[in-house]
Amino acid sequence: MRVFTALAGLMALVYATAIGAAPAESAKPDLERGKQLATTVCAACHGANGVSPVPAQPNLAGQNAGYIANQLALFKAGTRKSPIMQPMAAGLSPEDMHSVGAYFSSLPPARSAAHDKALAEKGRTIWRAGNKQLGVPACAGCHGAAGHGNGSQFPRLAGQYPDLVAAWLKAYATGERQSDVMGPIASRLSEADTKAVVEYVSGLQ
Repeated sequence: MRVFTALAGLMALVYATAIGAAPAESAKPDLERGKQLATTVCAACHGANGVSPVPAQPNLAGQNAGYIANQLALFKAGTRKSPIMQPMAAGLSPEDMHSVGAYFSSLPPARSAAHDKALAEKGRTIWRAGNKQLGVPACAGCHGAAGHGNGSQFPRLAGQYPDLVAAWLKAYATGERQSDVMGPIASRLSEADTKAVVEYVSGLQ
C-alpha cells in the first residue's frame, strides 16, 4: 500500500514539474503551417491524415496538441533520443511545434477494437483500478478513463496500434525507454497483465 501511494505521489510530482519541458505556447497556433509541416515532413511515417501506415509508428490524429509539441521539444533538445525524430525536430521553432500539434489534434482519431472480451475485461480492471498488491496505479489516473490522455505529459492511447502500445510498455519495463513514472509501473506488470491492458486499450475510442 505504501509503495502504491508513493508511486501515485511521484506521478503527480513528475506531472507538475515536467510541464516546464514544453515549449512556450504561441498566442494562436497556425493550422495552415501545421498542415504544411504535417503533410510534407511528418506524413511519411505518421500519415498525411495522422494515421500511420505501419504499426511501428504512432498515430497522431486526435493526439493532445500539447503532448505532441512537448515531445518535439524533447526530441530537439536530445532529452528524448531517436535517430529519426531528432533530425526531424531540429529545424522546428516552438511555434512550429505547437502548430503541428494543433493540426494533428484537430484530425479525427484512428479507431480500433478489442477482440478478446475476457482479456479486455481483465485489462479494464487494471486500467480503472490498478493493482495495489503490485504497486501499480490505475492507468486512467494519467491517461484518462477513455484513454484520451491528460495535458502535455500523458498521451492519448485510444486508437493506437496494439503492437505499438505493447512495445512501449516493454521498452519502459526493460529500461530501453526511460521514465520515472512508466518505468516502475511497466516493470511490475506481468506479461499476462500487459497483454490484458493492451487488449483493453485496443477497444478505447
